[in-house]
Amino acid sequence: QVQLVESGGGLVQAGGSLRLSCAASGRTFSSYGMGWFRQARGKERAFVARITGSGGLQSYADSVKGRFTISRDNTKNTVYLQMNSLKAEDTAVYYCAAGLVWDTRESFYDYWGQGTQVTVSS
Repeated sequence: QVQLVESGGGLVQAGGSLRLSCAASGRTFSSYGMGWFRQARGKERAFVARITGSGGLQSYADSVKGRFTISRDNTKNTVYLQMNSLKAEDTAVYYCAAGLVWDTRESFYDYWGQGTQVTVSS
């Protein structure tokens, strides 16, 4: 069982930066690939970024490539999402998720956090 708690969301102006954190419980954190997803109001939840258990591989949605960076610190059981050059369209609830399969699809993630709101004002 893995429990995930996100933090770091908030209100930021367009062009600004935020760093989201996701703290995980459990002793097998490094066994899990981690993903960040987001859900804007009235839209379906969408993939943002993912990282392998070792941290050696990452991939991103085209909409955030070059602006967002996913990383992890397995000694702290934490995954991060550094978000730069934020745009109004990045406004959403951001969720972290843990799964044993390297994939961008929600169904492959077994554990989810409660979400953290990111609001970008234009």
